[in-house]
Amino acid sequence: MVLMAFAGPAPALADTIEAALVRAYRNNPQLNAQRALVRSTDENVAQALSGYRPKAALTASGGFQYADVAATSGPGASATRLIRSDVHGTDAPRSVGVTVTETLFNGNQTANKTRAAESQVSGAREALRVLEETVLLNAATIYMDFLRDAAIVEVQRSNVLVLEQTLKQTRDRFSVGTVTPTDVAQAEAQLAAGKTQQLTAESNLVTTRSNFRRIIGDDPSNLAPGSPVDRFLPKSPGSAVELGLTENPNVTAAMYGIDVNYLQVKINEGALLPTVSLQAAVQQSYEQTLTTFRSFGAAAVAQVSAPIYQGGAEYALIRQSKETLAQQRLNLETTRDQTRANVVTAWGQLVAGKAEVVSAQSQVTASEIALTGVRREATVGQRTTLDVLNAQQALVNARIALVTAQHDRVVASYAVLGAVGRLSPQVLKLPTTAYDPSVHYQQVRDSWSGVQTPDGR
Repeated sequence: MVLMAFAGPAPALADTIEAALVRAYRNNPQLNAQRALVRSTDENVAQALSGYRPKAALTASGGFQYADVAATSGPGASATRLIRSDVHGTDAPRSVGVTVTETLFNGNQTANKTRAAESQVSGAREALRVLEETVLLNAATIYMDFLRDAAIVEVQRSNVLVLEQTLKQTRDRFSVGTVTPTDVAQAEAQLAAGKTQQLTAESNLVTTRSNFRRIIGDDPSNLAPGSPVDRFLPKSPGSAVELGLTENPNVTAAMYGIDVNYLQVKINEGALLPTVSLQAAVQQSYEQTLTTFRSFGAAAVAQVSAPIYQGGAEYALIRQSKETLAQQRLNLETTRDQTRANVVTAWGQLVAGKAEVVSAQSQVTASEIALTGVRREATVGQRTTLDVLNAQQALVNARIALVTAQHDRVVASYAVLGAVGRLSPQVLKLPTTAYDPSVHYQQVRDSWSGVQTPDGR
């Protein structure tokens, strides 16, 4: 790449586009927030798995009571004789008990909820991949934007220096009577326009610098030329489309969305099936009445509950979830169509970008030759000052077109890689450790208790 050809040679210790991508990948706050969202989604699996586990509850009570009881029966009572007994006084009733409940069957709702939660995790990971690709593409784009805008600033500054020299020569020729005041005015006007273009270019560079810091995380300094990533791209547009339809994270996320909605239908249908549970309880009580000092009880009970009719809400949920599933399947087709269009568009821009670079290089070469010839012809009176100024402006435009084409060429290669779903640190072989969402997932999936996150919070 010769994108910085007009800004001078790159320094020995230059920042590279790969290093900029690494900083954006590690430090982008939006990307880190999405990673936290994925970790939050991991907990859905642990919540679903809790349906397989027993639930235990400890109950305890204590207090004070006063009783005054008059009874007409008691020891020795008979059909013809009633014995009156009075019981009165205070006591401190207290008890402690444990109840354990285990669900044995609930219409496979727990199993389906677990599978749905796992699909939600997979979908969240694909959404993270979408954002990773967006961040990396934005980082590569802003890196090339700064190179382009810095090169354009250098082109405009060089143009101003040339126009200043041209104005000086025109005034010298006017002083000896070889040109007219019109030639001087034309040179002055062109110089003023050149300075305006320089100021505009410098303003654009300031804006690009600010965006560079926002996306990459620091200010640009000593940037090395960027290069395209054609070596990672498919060999043909057909293979690129096929790859995009299978690996683009938008497509895979939509596929996981279908799984989630399908399992939601099964969960809602499970509400119509019986629920079987086993409950075991023990309780130790003291002084529950004035005549009972201590009591102990234990029980194990199997319960079966079968819904008959609950107002029709469960049927509405089933119908609703089926419609949502149909919607998600249509969304998948829309996503595939959009992905196919994005791949074709990006590939077309890449092909056009390659041709534009070759054309712009030829344009620069021809403009340099033309300017040299016009200047020589002007010295012998065959060309006017306006001809020289026009040739100079044509060269400036050609150089700007070249750096723009080189910028578009590199960005287009990254865009194609993103469209097919392979814009990642692993594919680009960036010198950084890729974030692995499965690490946190394995840490929390089978956790039975604890309120601290794996990182200690």
